[in-house]
Amino acid sequence: MVASQLAGMLKPDALSVISSPMRRARETAAPLAQTLDHEVAIDPAFSEVPGPAALSDRRAWLSDFMAAEWDTQPDALRSWRDTAIARLAAVQSDIAVFTHFLLINAVVSGITGRSQTVCFTPDNASITEIDCLNGQLRLVRLGQELATHIN
Repeated sequence: MVASQLAGMLKPDALSVISSPMRRARETAAPLAQTLDHEVAIDPAFSEVPGPAALSDRRAWLSDFMAAEWDTQPDALRSWRDTAIARLAAVQSDIAVFTHFLLINAVVSGITGRSQTVCFTPDNASITEIDCLNGQLRLVRLGQELATHIN
């Protein structure tokens, strides 16, 4: 469904399909790439939030991360956000980026100047639209939000 929505919104001849390296993002990107006869470019700048290696610690860590504000985040996490924003600001044509809840939030908070780590709850396969003019990013519209809360 997201593939047909995006195919109708974007200019296929000037479009790049970019994905996080994570499998779920690549699998969501594949139908659009196939529809447009494009390859999916994998870009680590759009990876999920880096966290502790120990999976047992991840849930508690994510809860703390999501409740915090950006000025309290460690440099590595602010760098993760800034890298994605810089990558988007460098774009010269239409792109469709398939990424993750927390990175979408990081970008939205960064370009709108919001301090919250989580400023909205994008649903799976929702489309958040961002425009870039002369290297300046602008939020056009947020994607559809989750109808339920996050576990």
